Amino acid sequence: MFDNLVESSSHKGDIQRKGSFIGVTALIYGVLMVAFFVAGIYWYDAKLGEMELELTTLVAPVPVPQVQKEPEQKQEAKPQKVEQNVDVRKELVADVTRTELVPKEVSAKASDVPPVRRGVTTVIGTSDSNAVAPMPAGPGSGTGIVAGPTKVEIADAPPPEPKPTPRAAPISGGVLNGKAISLPKPAYPPIAKAAHASGTVVVQVLIDENGNVVSAHAVSGHPLLQGAAVGAARQAKFSPTKLSGQPVKVTGVIQYNFVAQ
Repeated sequence: MFDNLVESSSHKGDIQRKGSFIGVTALIYGVLMVAFFVAGIYWYDAKLGEMELELTTLVAPVPVPQVQKEPEQKQEAKPQKVEQNVDVRKELVADVTRTELVPKEVSAKASDVPPVRRGVTTVIGTSDSNAVAPMPAGPGSGTGIVAGPTKVEIADAPPPEPKPTPRAAPISGGVLNGKAISLPKPAYPPIAKAAHASGTVVVQVLIDENGNVVSAHAVSGHPLLQGAAVGAARQAKFSPTKLSGQPVKVTGVIQYNFVAQ
């Protein structure tokens, strides 16, 4: 059985050739990738200067301190001092240099009232005081001026115009059949007669201050009978209604009963 043996040749050489081919191919691809990478870097650096770049800087907002409003201090009203511009004397006493003025009586005791100053307006009052800003007196030799308040008459205001009295709103009168002075009966329409229509028709009316019906409309009843009932209600007449002595409008209803014919 073992007479014919075939010795297989070694595959070592084939494996070495294939390994060398794969290694060379991988090396070539690696070199190409490195070359493309380096070329891309140089190309990007060359184009970087041509690009328009915008530098944006984010700055944090500066906190603004809140200013507290101080409460406004109410200015107290200070009494204003009225400057006196005239001399005040209890009585008019002439200066000794005024020889043309003769005193009422001669006494050895000096008067407590200061004399009237020359060239200063003087008035008679309850105390003796000198003016802070004297008002020059008019020409002449008078001793002063006695001033009094001026009376101002104010005319009476005209009386207010009387306001017109608003008209009262209409009052409700309910069923008005028994309150009518004149209440015409409605005609029985031929079309309602042919349809044997019957029943009660209620008409809402508004009566003015003179007792006349100013508006009327049917609120219930057979449709064929409502027109005749409204026409009769408009011709009704009532006596005027008064409230607190004033005539007022009245609203209510009028009922009409129709019997089939």
